[in-house]
Amino acid sequence: MLKDRLRTSAILITIIAALLYLDGHHSIRGAEGLWLLPLLLFFTVGTASDMSSLLSKSGRLISRRTTILAAAIVTLSACVPLVWPLVGSQYPADCPIGRLGWIVAGAITSVFLVIGAEMRVYGKGPAGAIERTSLGVFVSLYVGLPMALMVALRSLGDGNWGLAALLTTIAVTKSTDAGAYFTGKSIGRNKLIPRLSPGKTWEGAVGGILTATLVAFVCLQWLFPAISGGGSPPLAAPSIAILAQPVWGAICLGPLLAVSGMIGDLAESLVKRDCDAKDSGNLLPGLGGVWDVTDSLIAAVLPAFLCFAAGVGG
Repeated sequence: MLKDRLRTSAILITIIAALLYLDGHHSIRGAEGLWLLPLLLFFTVGTASDMSSLLSKSGRLISRRTTILAAAIVTLSACVPLVWPLVGSQYPADCPIGRLGWIVAGAITSVFLVIGAEMRVYGKGPAGAIERTSLGVFVSLYVGLPMALMVALRSLGDGNWGLAALLTTIAVTKSTDAGAYFTGKSIGRNKLIPRLSPGKTWEGAVGGILTATLVAFVCLQWLFPAISGGGSPPLAAPSIAILAQPVWGAICLGPLLAVSGMIGDLAESLVKRDCDAKDSGNLLPGLGGVWDVTDSLIAAVLPAFLCFAAGVGG
């Protein structure tokens, strides 16, 4: 088990590091983030597949292929503004849709894709169109919208500023798990929500928040300036000047991402418990399913985006 976990982690880290290097050093100006698209699609498709399989195996009605395609469409919709630089022009600043508007368009498209798929087969198979539509829309938006927002987070600011924001988000969110685990093992006594996750404690939650805040400070103080490479923050953002200071930025970013990440983890536990499943999948040997990797990030990306848009990171 440990051997499989280490091998899978090593492969993932190597691939992620290679794509991050390419994105940070060989991106087209205005289309930063395209090198990360294969990774993003892997996590989108993998998470949607895990969720669809869990629901299907528990006896619930869901169209797996349509749901995965719908989730991918939502994620890819955030990449539409990146097409302009590929053909030698800049995305029009006065475009009424803006950049985030494409995500809304992608979400609406995915909803009607799921409905349309049910229309096409209605009356030819077993009943359950409403349940299949509801679950398909839920999974595609639950996975697709946060993944699309990661594209938007990477696109914040100029140059590698957005890359620094994305990496800081991942580091802070994932460090919460480690802090909560070790604190809970050491001094954990009071269960957080035993019905969903018996191993989580209030002491562990506090340890996770403190760890996330410390990691946020380290990232904002040293890692963020090193990665951003002089890139500028989003000029149009409603900046709160005090958040540009690493201490106050960390106090804002750390607890928000820690708590939201825990909620994302518990959300996965809720679905697994209700589906009577232990793991979300087995695509990643030793780690479980892809959803086991993305659960906390799915919930943390929105508060992270709002924090960085508000001035965290300078």
